[in-house]
Amino acid sequence: MSNYYNEKSTKRFTFGLDRNSTAKQAGSNTFTIATNPSTEGQYSIGQTSMTMTVREAKALQTFLNTQLIEPVESVDSVSVS
Repeated sequence: MSNYYNEKSTKRFTFGLDRNSTAKQAGSNTFTIATNPSTEGQYSIGQTSMTMTVREAKALQTFLNTQLIEPVESVDSVSVS
């Protein structure tokens, strides 16, 4: 497996993973999040994208996995003494 590209699109975003197992240069394996054009005007920020290394994407994945599993305590339910 030398080259691999896969993407998943939602209404608002496209996520892409580009891996090259033979490349030894840092940053040659990337993960991209791109915004899709909005036809409804809601959440419209124009088209932009953010690219990170796969290592950075794995750090983001770890963060999201730990934060999205735990129930979030709302400010209203916190008692202040």
